[in-house]
Amino acid sequence: MSDKQRNIILILLQAATIAVFVGRAWQHWFWDAPFRTLLWDETWMKSIVEGGFGMSWQSYITSMEMDALIQNLVKGTGVFYIICAVLALFIRIVPKLIGNILLLGAISLLILAALYCKEKFFSIGQFFEYALQVSSPIFLYMVVFQKVDWKSLLLYMKIATALTFVCHGLYAINFYPRPGLFVEMFLNTLGTEEDTAYTMLKVAGVLDFVMSAALFLPVKFARPAALYCVLWGLATALARITSFFDASYALESMHQWMHETVFRFPHFLIPLALLLLMRYLYNNVEYGESLGNGLVVLKRNRKGENLEI
Repeated sequence: MSDKQRNIILILLQAATIAVFVGRAWQHWFWDAPFRTLLWDETWMKSIVEGGFGMSWQSYITSMEMDALIQNLVKGTGVFYIICAVLALFIRIVPKLIGNILLLGAISLLILAALYCKEKFFSIGQFFEYALQVSSPIFLYMVVFQKVDWKSLLLYMKIATALTFVCHGLYAINFYPRPGLFVEMFLNTLGTEEDTAYTMLKVAGVLDFVMSAALFLPVKFARPAALYCVLWGLATALARITSFFDASYALESMHQWMHETVFRFPHFLIPLALLLLMRYLYNNVEYGESLGNGLVVLKRNRKGENLEI
């Protein structure tokens, strides 16, 4: 892979990582995060509170001081995410030791995904739908600080993309209770009837499954699937703004919904990096040998020269 091609992939990974950390920082600083899902769970926390803090459970959950402490923890996490975003911005010039903070950021995003999963009664799809957001800083770290095996990175990107889109599809087809927000976005954006929105969501869910599976087929099928993920990921991210923007209180609606769009940027930026990576690796292939996992052993380019990637 040429330096120019590597640089393009790096820029896309930087943008995805910066976006997810900025969006989540915005959420934590100005809105909220599901920390109380764990910290106010009596089954999990009562013994810790009464044994470690020496206070009754009732005093704990009604304490204004404890509530303020939790809120400060939420805001402090937002500050940490801003630090991670700045680090991602200057990732080319920071030493690896400092770059390890990106991995801590990824762990924090993983914990956030687990909290959302708990909030949704441990729906496993709720956990794995954050795969692209969690993996963005990991992919960036791999490209900057490790010797990159591009074929392995390609596979990891496919897995993260498939997990995110399959889990979205599970909600779209109502395998998990379909969020009313999904229907409202269709109604507000397309102006359809409610029954039509339900049908379109089911179709979108099925397409999510089909395209996620196609990512692991030979490249002539994987490329269109990746392109679908780019376009649909972009559309669903922007829908948070296009569906709920109100010109009569423009700043307020942007403040309420912009971060929801921004931290979903990895949902189309990582598939775009995936699409370009397939192009860079496989564009000159005359023939190859399928490995059964969507990868191809490259043998010769069109000039008959051996390829090594």
